[in-house]
Amino acid sequence: MIIRRSAKNTSWCLLGCALGDLGTIAGFQYAYSPAPIPQELWAMVWGLAMTAGICTSVLLETVILWKQVGPKEAFRTALGMSMVSMLLMEIAMNLADYGMMGAPAITPAILPFTLGAGFLAAWPYNYWRLKKHGKCCHG
Repeated sequence: MIIRRSAKNTSWCLLGCALGDLGTIAGFQYAYSPAPIPQELWAMVWGLAMTAGICTSVLLETVILWKQVGPKEAFRTALGMSMVSMLLMEIAMNLADYGMMGAPAITPAILPFTLGAGFLAAWPYNYWRLKKHGKCCHG
């Protein structure tokens, strides 16, 4: 039960992080296409991608919790309880992206690896949090 619930919670966190993170990188790729993103912008792109990923994850989790606990508590819960999970996820996704592409770039071929790295980086923490405290990202 805890394994399945922590995996479900991690999946929701991953959806939010992926929307912002991958969307930001894809936006830069599109803006510079057909040329690659200039190397001097890589750190900024990954920083913006991580920030966008965390913001969209908090937004998604707030929306999910809104009816259950109200807007203020939903936002506080989304921001507080899953920040470690989101940071682990974002770092792993961007390291996988760098390791496979050598630059901030997203292709359909690397998406399973990028998303898988994010999921696997955050899931143990979410499992531990759920087991210890009875809560993790949401749920």
